[in-house]
Amino acid sequence: MNTPVIQRLRALARSLEQQFLGRQETIRLMVLSVLAGEHIALVGPPGTAKSALVRTFARAIDSRYFEYLLTRFTEPNELFGPVDIPAFRQGTYRRRTEGMMPEAEIVFLDEIFKSNSAILNALLTLLNERKFNNGSTVVDVPLLSVFGASNEVPADESLQAIFDRFLLRVRSEHLDAYHFQELVNRGVTLELEKLGAGSPPQIFLTTKDLVAVRPEVARRMQLSDELLATYKSLVFQIRAEGVSLSDRRVVKLIKLMAASAYFDGRPAADVSDLFILKHVWNTLEQSEILDAIVSPVLDGYFRSHPEARRAGGMEVGLDALLMEVQRIKATLTAAAPVSDLQLFAHLRALGEIKAALQSLATDPARRALVEVDQLLEHVFRSGRISG
Repeated sequence: MNTPVIQRLRALARSLEQQFLGRQETIRLMVLSVLAGEHIALVGPPGTAKSALVRTFARAIDSRYFEYLLTRFTEPNELFGPVDIPAFRQGTYRRRTEGMMPEAEIVFLDEIFKSNSAILNALLTLLNERKFNNGSTVVDVPLLSVFGASNEVPADESLQAIFDRFLLRVRSEHLDAYHFQELVNRGVTLELEKLGAGSPPQIFLTTKDLVAVRPEVARRMQLSDELLATYKSLVFQIRAEGVSLSDRRVVKLIKLMAASAYFDGRPAADVSDLFILKHVWNTLEQSEILDAIVSPVLDGYFRSHPEARRAGGMEVGLDALLMEVQRIKATLTAAAPVSDLQLFAHLRALGEIKAALQSLATDPARRALVEVDQLLEHVFRSGRISG
């Protein structure tokens, strides 16, 4: 692979975006996590592609990978390896870690917050310090990032320490109604791959590549005075709203901002990288508070720097919305009758599309809003909806 690492990272992100609809920001955060060597938790209801996304991401990187579904009955030897019986008979206690978590570079722990205290206590040092106590020996582990998945945010106080090790927390929600057709199309492709009828997974880069570019990320950790002032203001606002954000996490987040700048090919971090602050919540309710604090700052920056809008983000979203509007328009303006159930589904989708277009606040989005309003007016005037 002679292609620069940054180009391969971007190709990886584009590949995932094509497979997983509406997950652009989540995918970007996953890439930034492995670049910065931090951990990320995906939280959301079952069936929102958390596990599939992590597995597909991990398969695209040539790494030592470990995955496990945790329960309250999970025992330490299932993660860290069985006790070395011959050594134990000679008076030495140690685990055989071959192929287990202490030797992995990328780890996926599904339902991580359902594990028991014995597992959680052993995980804390490994995640934070990259060390594993194997009997009387402390071993440095090659861990880059741990991806955790859970259906819910941990409510038990005993779980807060392990939750705190995940610097980023990402909500994984069901897609809006207007994504339905594209969701089915991409979902079928993924299922065919599972059945062996699709293309084999492509390897984009190695963990050695990721480690090799860490100096590039480190060079971008020096924030400008202006950006530092904005960052400080947002941190204080977040804390004032009751969202706990420790000094340790405040410093670590700068690594992610630097990784974001590197991923975009910029020489330094800027205000656009502060989007990561939307993902430092401790409860799902706090995610809405963070969005209300951070989004106005981002919107103001993008109005002043329209060139900073990331390709693959807002533009792709607009294209998807316009395509869905045309699909719905073709159905609702056709001569063929539409059932009440279909009509309800299309109207609901149009309502969600309107909200999405309003949030974009761009000229193309405003023009699309006019078309949506005209389509809704046509439906109501056609008599398909009574009273």
